[in-house]
Amino acid sequence: MKIKPIIFILSALLSWNSFSQNFYDVDNIREIKLYFTQPNWDHLLDSLYLDGLEERLLASIEIDGSTYDSVGVRYKGFSSVSINTVKNPFNIKLDYIDNNQNHEGFEKIKLSNVIKDPSFLREVLSYEIARDYIPSPRANFANVYVNDSLWGLYVNVEAVNDKFTNKHFSTVNSPLFKCNPSGLNLQPSGENSNLSNTHGNDSSFYYDYYDLKSANGWNELYTLIDNLNNSSNNLDNVLNIDRALWMHAFNYTLINFDSYVGYSQNYYLYKSLSNQFQPILWDLNMSFGGFRLTDATQAYFNGFDISQAQSMDPLGFLTNSFLSPRPLITNLLDDSRRQRMYLAHMRTIVEEHFSNQNYISRAQYLQTLISNDVQNDPNKFYSYNDFLDNLNSQVTIPSSICPGLLQLMDARTTYLSNYWSGFVQPSISNIQTLPNSNQFFGGDLTITAQIQDASYAMLAYRFGENMPFANEQMYDDGNHNDGAANDGLFGVIINNCSNSIDYYLYADNSDEGVFSPKRAAYEFYNVKTTINQASLVINEVMANNVSTEMDETGDYDDWIELYNNSSTPISTNGLLFSDNPLNLDKWDLPNVVINPNSYFIIWADEDGNTGDNHANFKLSNLGEQLILSNSDSSIVDAEFIYPQLDDIAYGRSPNGTGSFTMLAPTFNGNNTPTANENIFSDNSFYAFPNPFKDNLKVSEKDYYITNALGQKIYSSKFETTINTSSWHEGLYFLHFYNLQSTVKLIKIK
Repeated sequence: MKIKPIIFILSALLSWNSFSQNFYDVDNIREIKLYFTQPNWDHLLDSLYLDGLEERLLASIEIDGSTYDSVGVRYKGFSSVSINTVKNPFNIKLDYIDNNQNHEGFEKIKLSNVIKDPSFLREVLSYEIARDYIPSPRANFANVYVNDSLWGLYVNVEAVNDKFTNKHFSTVNSPLFKCNPSGLNLQPSGENSNLSNTHGNDSSFYYDYYDLKSANGWNELYTLIDNLNNSSNNLDNVLNIDRALWMHAFNYTLINFDSYVGYSQNYYLYKSLSNQFQPILWDLNMSFGGFRLTDATQAYFNGFDISQAQSMDPLGFLTNSFLSPRPLITNLLDDSRRQRMYLAHMRTIVEEHFSNQNYISRAQYLQTLISNDVQNDPNKFYSYNDFLDNLNSQVTIPSSICPGLLQLMDARTTYLSNYWSGFVQPSISNIQTLPNSNQFFGGDLTITAQIQDASYAMLAYRFGENMPFANEQMYDDGNHNDGAANDGLFGVIINNCSNSIDYYLYADNSDEGVFSPKRAAYEFYNVKTTINQASLVINEVMANNVSTEMDETGDYDDWIELYNNSSTPISTNGLLFSDNPLNLDKWDLPNVVINPNSYFIIWADEDGNTGDNHANFKLSNLGEQLILSNSDSSIVDAEFIYPQLDDIAYGRSPNGTGSFTMLAPTFNGNNTPTANENIFSDNSFYAFPNPFKDNLKVSEKDYYITNALGQKIYSSKFETTINTSSWHEGLYFLHFYNLQSTVKLIKIK
């Protein structure tokens, strides 16, 4: 999340009401009505659950007055489901039969029954806090009816699926794992989804411990496991370490131990554009100390009481070891600098939500919002008085005691504040970039900051979301455009800069670390400039893609290929693309970097739900103008695209610099064929080069050639080399009499 200028923040606040009305708006309690035709629907759902099947029962549904037929319903969860319970959690698939059916763009609805939370607040409040620091689902409340009978108040949690990953990571269909084992092992030796390599070096050995939610990804998961356990120096390439530290900071601050901490479950892993796995929090219904069965360490494996939860040492596992491996914690936090980063994240959470009592205001607001609905819930697991009391005080639940939110967190806030009260915290201020004008593209950029009480400082930067943040140490030595040595001004020089740079700063001493911005790397600073004409070009276009290339969802859509002609990485952040000269800012390109002599594909299909590289317009097969521009409307490249036949591209030849001509598609590749490229062959016949210019060679002597209209323009029984200099550019077909075969040919300028 980029830090925005204050004027845009104020604008967003003033427009809050216009943007906040959505299915997961926490201020509105949804109304969801399920209708089953089978009178024994509950028995049927019980049976599907007991059989361990993920099959669904057909139903119709009404959501806030909108009706949908043929949805699929099953129970969700593990410990929250019981055949002896009336109010079970629901997993509802709106597109179960109709692939295009959704509500406000959402195809799946997940409803938690609040079985472990007398306060009804834990899940909604926890996700709200988490969303400030890491990509996390949204959640609100919903009154659920079954066959017009009120079933109760549920928590409505956004699913982690393609829609979620597209929103937060700009992609779909990348490896996605729900880290919950097929059978939860509650023994001290139970590893569950802990990312250890205990099971061996074959990815198939891990099938029972992780739930694959994408088409593929097992090899990538094992690569993560192998690096996490054996190659920590290479771990940055496959794991977003900072995001894992935020997840741990959140879990230990809020005592959310029904997570990776306790039985190593209830989180997701998604492989993003940067090729790093991103941890995602899930199932927060037992946060705020609601789950106190274990923290998986020797001291607390059999459980801990409320006072122990209040004073849980965030680094206690360093001396009080885990009973089963927890490499995502232990192997990350065996480094003292990462320990300080982790504690800095905890301090940010505490200061922004707990020390200032903000969580109390939010909890009281939510309690008032749902008070009448909880009172009217006919199947709630606790009394209305328990609901009121659990905000402040502990409530007895089966086999345990659930601490009050304020009871736990006021004491925990005091404990954590005292934990680092004696530390000397560094400070970062007065961040500057030089040059501060549009002069750094392809050159050097210096970033400086006033940093006090630090022995180490670092700048983390990237040119686009498809690359991880790279770390560069900052110096106060007088040699990095940082003024005089030891004057408190630290500097770093970035060479061969892209036109857009995302960055954040970190500094520490032996006591403590600090980030700027404090929510880094979820939030970051950005500086960008314009790029010159011809540095990034429209290189190839296909407006009639019938069978050449499929997008991530298997569709043959129009596509546009950009090519970086320069020797500098170019970011698409801040660039605009349009097919209308009167509306240059029709579509904002995503924040990705294109390396020198590399390509970037834009799918022109009006389908932004399948990734940020899908434009909000389609191409006309009658021809049209395409314009690539900077945010200041200066033109980077503009081309008129002529009509094309099926599966014929229109692109530059030579690649990147030449004029446009019809050619055989070279999706995401060089338009200029080498001598051995583009030979059409089935081991019986061939023609080359293809595309061709002035000469064409064929393998057989008995053939004829037709143009795109089917008119015969050439034939021979003797020649294998043809002079084609007088032919018009375009599409031709080579027919071999004896082989009864045809080859598609392309003539270019």
